[in-house]
Amino acid sequence: MADAGPLEYARRWWLRAWLLAVFLFLYAPIVILVVFSFNDSRRNIVWRGFTTEYYAKAWSNASLMEAFTNTMTIALLSTALSTLVGALLALALWRFRFPGKAALEAAAALPIVIPEICLGVALLVFFNRLGWPQGLPWPFNLAPIVLSHVAFSFPFVMIVVRARLEGFDRSLEEASKDLGASEWQTFRNVMVPYMGPGLVAGALLAMTLSLDDFVITFFTSGPDTITFPIKIYSMVRFGAPPEVNAASTVLIATTVMLTVLAMRLQTSRGPERA
Repeated sequence: MADAGPLEYARRWWLRAWLLAVFLFLYAPIVILVVFSFNDSRRNIVWRGFTTEYYAKAWSNASLMEAFTNTMTIALLSTALSTLVGALLALALWRFRFPGKAALEAAAALPIVIPEICLGVALLVFFNRLGWPQGLPWPFNLAPIVLSHVAFSFPFVMIVVRARLEGFDRSLEEASKDLGASEWQTFRNVMVPYMGPGLVAGALLAMTLSLDDFVITFFTSGPDTITFPIKIYSMVRFGAPPEVNAASTVLIATTVMLTVLAMRLQTSRGPERA
């Protein structure tokens, strides 16, 4: 019993050291990327001094900015559609009983377990068989990529929203109807506010998946369409120029700001729901 104190202290020390090592492994590459985006060197190996020159070069790089704009447009559109489809499907699976419900639920979850390379090839064959026209003007040329991102993003939204709905008290819905509210009013004023945290979490997850995707985008993008991950891949094949670090830092900052904004909106709406 006398050794319990030192043993407990050692156990806590190892746990803290392990957590620190995990956080370093996860976040050190991101920190290095951000730091070296300000490095005054073309070789990204040795620190030569502070500069913002490569941010200006990335901004003036027309092809890089076009790819960044395409990626953000695709992410926003696919996130909106994925959130809508995933939320409605989650609501239907939670509320109704119908023949084939288990099969539908399993089929909806297939994009999560199917290897991404297989899904990319399947979508490529699908659009080819469909005879999707090429050479469409922007943003219609992004439609195949947007639909492809929706295909593998909406199951994540569905799972998150349905998990949120499992804790819903149906007496709140019944009370709303007893007070004279219609189905639409009950859905808008009771169900949607309760689903809010799940919708925000699912939308953020869908946006992250869309911003990060390379494999499916590579198979479904046309010759005239390039996204940020594909552009980065083409640039780093012969060495990573500092402009890549600068553009990646901007994308990271944009994602973090959107996440913080969504969390603040979710927190500010909490008392209203209560």
